[in-house]
Amino acid sequence: MVANAGIGILCRAVDMSLADWRRQTAVNLDGVFLSVKYAVPAMRRAGGGSIIIMSSVAGLRGSAGLARYCATKGGVRLFAKAVAMECAAADDGIRVNTVHPGVIDMPIWTKIPASSGSNEPIDPNEIAKAGVPLRRAGQAQDIANGVLFLASDASSYMTGAEIVIDGGMTGGARPRWRL
Repeated sequence: MVANAGIGILCRAVDMSLADWRRQTAVNLDGVFLSVKYAVPAMRRAGGGSIIIMSSVAGLRGSAGLARYCATKGGVRLFAKAVAMECAAADDGIRVNTVHPGVIDMPIWTKIPASSGSNEPIDPNEIAKAGVPLRRAGQAQDIANGVLFLASDASSYMTGAEIVIDGGMTGGARPRWRL
C-alpha cells in the first residue's frame, strides 16, 4: 500500500489560518492514518505486506513558508516509524517505510506562484539549480523506483526506514568554489 496523497500551501506560519492548518493536516496526516488503519488488518489477513508512506525532505528539515507542510510531513515520518514498530512487535509480516522526495519535476509546481503578486509558476529546474547538489530536478520515475524497491522482496529486511531521493539536498551544500 502506498499512501501518496498530500497538499502543500505556501504561507508564513504567522499568516496561516486555523482552517488552512486543519485542511492540510486532514489531507497529509489524517489521510495517512486512515490508509494505514484500514490497510494493516487487510495485510494481516493476507499474511503481510509493505506499506510505503510519502513524506518529503520537508519532513526532515524546515523550510520558510512551508511550516504546516513540514509539520505534517515530519509527523508522517514518525507515524510510519511507530507503526513499523507496532507491526514488528506483532510479528505480522508488515513492513512500513517512508520515501522523502526532494525537488521533483511534477505539475504541482505550476500551481504555486513564484512569489507573492506574481502569476508565473515556479520552475522546479531553476529551484534545483540553486539548491540541489546534482543541479537538476528529479523525475517521477526516480521516486517510483524507490517505491518499487520498498514494495519488493529486495527490501525485506527494511522497516521503519527512510529513503531520501533528493539529489543530495539533505546531504549538505554544494561548494561555491571549484574543487
